[in-house]
Amino acid sequence: MVPSARISGAATMKKTKSGAKETKGAECPSRLIDARIKKLGDWRGKVLARVRSLIKEADPDVVEEVKWRKPSNAMLGVPVWEHDGIICTGETYKEVVKMTFARGAALKDPSGLFNASLEGSTRRAIDIGEGDKVNEKALKALVRAAIALNTSVRSRKKAKST
Repeated sequence: MVPSARISGAATMKKTKSGAKETKGAECPSRLIDARIKKLGDWRGKVLARVRSLIKEADPDVVEEVKWRKPSNAMLGVPVWEHDGIICTGETYKEVVKMTFARGAALKDPSGLFNASLEGSTRRAIDIGEGDKVNEKALKALVRAAIALNTSVRSRKKAKST
């Protein structure tokens, strides 16, 4: 993602390589996520920042979004990382930072990172508590697998429509 030199003003949109729209200006999702991490100011902010960094290392073209925002407090939106669709979200709760993978049930997890939302047929999540160590190599592999799945699904949809 290319950072914008503008900090305020009207938001502008542009298409990225992954097909998602990137917002620039005052409502830039990356800036909203930065602000969320800063506002947390505790171990959850550090974990969210590290997870975000690992996602970007796994996919430098990842698109950051903030979704499901309430008008009264834009900071309460959920950080979302996308590439040809949603890869995962980064929710923060009192006891955990939860990474929910949109199509996690379809992903192989040989390292056993998924430890939450295991009963669903679509999503899977990783709950990271205070002091928990994250297998960074396995997490990046899981992000890359999610991207590969998104890309293959998008390719099949394109092929059907042509």
